[in-house]
Amino acid sequence: MSEVRRGGRPSREASEQLGELILDAATELFLAHGFGATSIEAVSQRAGISKRTFYHRFPDKPKLFAAVVHRIVQRLRPAAGTALVEGADLREVLERLAAFILRASLSPQAVALHRLMVAESARFPELAEVLAREGSMQEAIALIAGLLERDAKTGRLEVAEPAFAAQHFLQMVIALPQRRAVGLGAPMSRREIAEWPRKVVDLFLYGCRRDTQRS
Repeated sequence: MSEVRRGGRPSREASEQLGELILDAATELFLAHGFGATSIEAVSQRAGISKRTFYHRFPDKPKLFAAVVHRIVQRLRPAAGTALVEGADLREVLERLAAFILRASLSPQAVALHRLMVAESARFPELAEVLAREGSMQEAIALIAGLLERDAKTGRLEVAEPAFAAQHFLQMVIALPQRRAVGLGAPMSRREIAEWPRKVVDLFLYGCRRDTQRS
């Protein structure tokens, strides 16, 4: 860790390293043991710091959990410059998005976080609020809704509620694969995962296609 400044105050670099050290310890404990069973004392011990030092960085356990979720989500985001929504063909763009979202949702930390939420959100309803606030679901919904609205204006699609449709598209991409990844059914094979985005997009666009036979 970087040198401590005169007067005992840590440098900015040291402060950032300390924050990462605490988050590393908290992430490991939360995902392994759950929110309820993880204490601030346990996080402090795992990080090798005092509880006083911990409280200088985080006021309580919910704020710590929010920081852990935020970091997990940020690390699952596409790298800067990644072309996910470029291109005129909606099918190609949606398949690309679906493949990225699926890979992110099946990453070890995302699966462990999902398992934690399933197990503990009833006892700790604030966890769902944290995930909604720190997660990227609403951002993804807005992005996909914009793509659908764009194609609807051309007449290629018929989508009365783009945000509603985008929300269900995400559920189609994520829900079953994640459910199976946490043990509720056999995990998907590599072939199933590879084919999943195309199959989801096929089904989704079939439901959104413009049908001139409708009355």
